[in-house]
Amino acid sequence: MDIVYTWVDDSFPGYLEELNRYADDPRDLNPNRTRDNLEVVRFSLRSVARNCPWVRRIHFVTCRPQVPAWLDADHPMINVVHHDRLMDRKILPTYNSFCIVSHLHLIPDVTDQFVYMEDDMLAMAPGMADALFAADGRPQAHLQPKPIRQDLDPAKDSPWNLALATADRALAARFGGGQGRRHIIHGPQVMDVANSRAMCDAFAAEIATTRASRFRGGDNVPPEVLNQHHGIETGAFAEAPWSLSNELQGYVSIENFAPWTWWQLKRINARKPLSITLNDSFGDRPNPRVVAMVRAQLDRWFPDPAPWERDA
Repeated sequence: MDIVYTWVDDSFPGYLEELNRYADDPRDLNPNRTRDNLEVVRFSLRSVARNCPWVRRIHFVTCRPQVPAWLDADHPMINVVHHDRLMDRKILPTYNSFCIVSHLHLIPDVTDQFVYMEDDMLAMAPGMADALFAADGRPQAHLQPKPIRQDLDPAKDSPWNLALATADRALAARFGGGQGRRHIIHGPQVMDVANSRAMCDAFAAEIATTRASRFRGGDNVPPEVLNQHHGIETGAFAEAPWSLSNELQGYVSIENFAPWTWWQLKRINARKPLSITLNDSFGDRPNPRVVAMVRAQLDRWFPDPAPWERDA
């Protein structure tokens, strides 16, 4: 199978100026979603080199002309895919991850099933792939115990939570069973090209609205969530038991309060999950002590450069 990454770096010349030109809501300027100060994706690709021998190719989806300085884009296992290769130019530039993810199944030459890795996720053990498929060969959808909330304030709640609620309502309208479907875990997930196409057809109006939104919006749907639930409802995916999902998911919120981040890293090292997500929760001013602490941890986990790395 292939792995697909989505990535952006707001320190790239001109990016923030263009972003500010389009943004009209403070929530659209959240640096936690565009910053690359930890270079987690570099270590994520190292983790793939070590723990994912089954990978055929890595597709690296980003906005033109961005490419990490350390990434050898000519390596035979690397395929850099700029947004304008996948999307209608009328909707570009886009800063909406939902829009971007809704196009991933359109990557030329992507395998029929692929693993979607966000740029803050790490493959911590070779057994990760085994957790992604059921015994009958179907992809497994990994869900959290908590249900998606509907009691939200559009003026205050995050576009992510508002979009989750929109997806939940759309799923209930199409498949029944009421609202309150469950969140997906913070971790890698399998996407199936046929299931993604069927999802886009089944929720054509919601996907069209999502793709037309330059930023995340409450009337959008998160395709990474809709994809998994559509697969469950149609029988294309199996629903993983929570015990396995909990084994797959490792989550650390990287925050400026050093003792809290230190404790989370200590706890995750003791747990040894199959994957780890290092979620940027720094806010506007990352604490240099915490940045150094997390970089040191990443270096301890994955000190060896991947074959597709070069000197920046």
